[in-house]
Amino acid sequence: MTTLFKNALIYTPAGDVNGYLAVKNEWITYIGTERPEGAFDCEKDMMGKLLMPGLVNCHTHTPMTLLRGLGTDLPLQTWLFDTIFPVEGRLTTEDIVAGTRLGLLEMLRSGTTSFSDMYFLPDAMAQAILDSGIKANICQHVQAFDAGDTYGSVASARRMEELHKNFHGKGNGRIRVDACLHAEYTCFSEDVARGVADFARDNDLRMHIHLSETKSEHAECMTRHGGLTPAGWFEKMGVFDVPCTAAHCVWTTREDWEIFCRHGVTVAHNPTSNMKLGSGFAPIPEMAASGVNITIGTDGTASNNNLNMFEELHLAALIHNGRHSDASIMPARQVIEMATVNGAKAQGRMDTGVLEVGKRADIIAIDMDQPHLFPNLDTAGLVAYAAQGSDVVLTMVDGEILYENGTYLTLDQEQIMDEAKAAVKRLYA
Repeated sequence: MTTLFKNALIYTPAGDVNGYLAVKNEWITYIGTERPEGAFDCEKDMMGKLLMPGLVNCHTHTPMTLLRGLGTDLPLQTWLFDTIFPVEGRLTTEDIVAGTRLGLLEMLRSGTTSFSDMYFLPDAMAQAILDSGIKANICQHVQAFDAGDTYGSVASARRMEELHKNFHGKGNGRIRVDACLHAEYTCFSEDVARGVADFARDNDLRMHIHLSETKSEHAECMTRHGGLTPAGWFEKMGVFDVPCTAAHCVWTTREDWEIFCRHGVTVAHNPTSNMKLGSGFAPIPEMAASGVNITIGTDGTASNNNLNMFEELHLAALIHNGRHSDASIMPARQVIEMATVNGAKAQGRMDTGVLEVGKRADIIAIDMDQPHLFPNLDTAGLVAYAAQGSDVVLTMVDGEILYENGTYLTLDQEQIMDEAKAAVKRLYA
C-alpha cells in the first residue's frame, strides 16, 4: 500500500516543509517540496493541514476511563485507597476490555499513536490493542505487601512472565511487553524486587515503575531504607540495570538525577495528574538539563481526567516557565520532542517519533484552518500552546489510517460506547 500526502505543511526535525510526504507500507519513503515520481494507491490533499509525528503517551492506565472523575478533590493517598481501590476491586475482565476500548477511541481521536500502560489484566487489554492498530508497551505490575514474599511465590510475577510469553512482539512489534515493579511503597520484599529486575535483564526487557510521586512516598521510603530515596532503592535492587521509565519523579533530588543519568532512566512527566492530586511540580527543566530523557504521560483518567496529550503538551510548556519565572526554560520544540521522539526512545522504538525518510509512518494530521490556529507564525509554538486534541483529523500508525475526519477505521464507536455504558452502570449501581 502506498499513500501520498500532498500540499501539506510537514513538521520535521530540520524545520517545516511545504509539500509532499510519501508512505510505502509502514515506512516514510519521501518528504520534499516536489511531487515524487510514480503512482500511488491513495492520494490525500492536505491543504491547510499540518503533518507531525504521532504523540507517545509514556504513562497511563487506560481502563481507568471507567473511573473518570472518581474521587475528585481528594489527595492522592485518600483518593487511591478510599475511592479508587474499592471500585477497582469490582472490575471484571469485560470491564477492563470495555475501558481499554473506550480509551483507544479517545487516544486515536486526539493524535496518540503509541502508549505505555500499566494496569490489571493487561492480557485482556492486548487483543483490543491489536485489533485497533495502535502501538503500546504493556506490562503486568508486580506488588508484594509481605516482606517474606519471594519472587517465586508472587502470583503477579507469574502473570508478568505469561504476558511476556504470549504477547511480546505481537502485531509486527506493535505490542511490546515491559517488566514492571509497581512502586517502592507497594513492594516490601527485596527478593521480589530483585526477581523482577532479573527477569527484565534475562529477557532484554524494559521496565516501567512509579517513583517519588508524592512527598510522603519519598520521605517514607527514606525512613524504611536507611536514607535511600526511591531512586536509590530501585538502583540497589537492580531495577535500573535495564532501560526504565519512571513515572512522576516529582520529589526527586539532584542525587536521584545522577542515578537516572548513570543508568539511562527515562522520566515520564504527568503535569495534569500531579497538579490535580496536589502532588507538586516535577523538576523537569533541571532533570532535562542534567541529561535525563524526559517524556510526557497523561496518567489515568481518574487523575487527569482525559487522555489528551495536547493538553499535557500545553501544561508541560507552561507550568515550568511560570514556576521559574523564565519564559525560555521550556522551549516549545523541546516539549514536542518530549511527547514524540523522546517517548518513542523510551519505548525502545528507535524507528519512529519523527517525520523522516526511513522512519515508520506514525503520523497525525492537524486541521490548521481553525480560528485558534491562525495565523501560523511559529509552528512549534502553535502546536505547544494552541493546538487541541480535537484538531486532529487523521491518525496513521505503521502506514495504516486508523482514524480520519470523525470515522474510526478499526473500531466500532457505537458498540464500544454501549459496552462502556453497561460497565459503568454495573460498577456504580
